[in-house]
Amino acid sequence: MKKPSLVYQFKITLLGVSPRVWRRIQVPADYSFWDLHVAIQDSMGWLDSHVHAFFFERDGKRIEIGIPIEPPDDHPFYSGVTVKLSEYFTEPGLKSRYDYDFGDDWQHEVLNEGLLSREDGVKYPRCVDGLQPCPPEDCGGVEGYARLRRILRNPKHKEYLETLQWMEGMASLSRRAPFDERNSGAVRFDNPRTRLRIAMSR
Repeated sequence: MKKPSLVYQFKITLLGVSPRVWRRIQVPADYSFWDLHVAIQDSMGWLDSHVHAFFFERDGKRIEIGIPIEPPDDHPFYSGVTVKLSEYFTEPGLKSRYDYDFGDDWQHEVLNEGLLSREDGVKYPRCVDGLQPCPPEDCGGVEGYARLRRILRNPKHKEYLETLQWMEGMASLSRRAPFDERNSGAVRFDNPRTRLRIAMSR
């Protein structure tokens, strides 16, 4: 199969946290929303162990794209496996919200920075820029992450050692090295088809 000659460039920004956490990734133009989901997970450093969805506003209506586990009944829902990025990211500057883990409620802005020509000899998807590692999974969302950071800044805090041990345990669950903004191109990306089989077997 001939590879698409174009790639999308997206800036993914985690909302509500300080310091800012973001990635700039490039993905093949024929990607589906499921494929983009996997690329976001891998570039941010999430474990892909929770539900996710993309949200758009069209003609005043909310549209949700994700995995149809429990589709909502108050707005349109489409499977991210079958919907192509080109159906919604039709021009540079268009944004989507990407939510991950509906308990911790991590919200990301997905900004389409445009279509670029594929570079010879480059493997896509790839991460070309970014800042800061993402928060650990299951830390309680934006407020929980802020509390965790406060504890870790104070070695005398009564929960410091417990929190440090928990952080080390969470790091051991990850298959990936911590994000290094000096070498963002070293981010490893999984095959979206393989991850889909894993997701469907849960």
